Amino acid sequence: QVDLVESGGGLVQAGGSLRLSCTASGTLRIINNMAWYRQAPGKQREFVASIDNFGNTNYEDSVKGRFTISRDNARKTVYLQMNSLKPEDTAVYYCNTPGGGNYDWGQGTQVTVSS
Repeated sequence: QVDLVESGGGLVQAGGSLRLSCTASGTLRIINNMAWYRQAPGKQREFVASIDNFGNTNYEDSVKGRFTISRDNARKTVYLQMNSLKPEDTAVYYCNTPGGGNYDWGQGTQVTVSS
C-alpha cells in the first residue's frame, strides 16, 4: 500500500510562483520514477513533468522553462517548482508514476492562478 500526499497549492496571481510537494508513504522503501499530472475543470488528467532515478527530467511543452521537477529520495518526496504561472495552469495537481500512475491517486492539491 502506497499513499501519495500532495501539498503546496493555493491561489496566486499570474506571474507568481508555487512549490508543490508530493510525499510517498506506506510500504514503499524508495521512490522510483515519478511524475506530476494535472486536471483542469472539465478536462482529462494530463502529464506535466517526470523525473527518473537518475534525475533525468521530462516536461510537457507548455510548462518547459517555467516548471522544474526535483526529488529528495531520503524524504520520499517529489517537488514541482512552478514559476511564471498562467491562468491556464489552474488545475488540481497530482503525483504518481509515469505512464498513467501505478499507485492509488492522492487527493491532489488545487492550484488557482488569477489573471
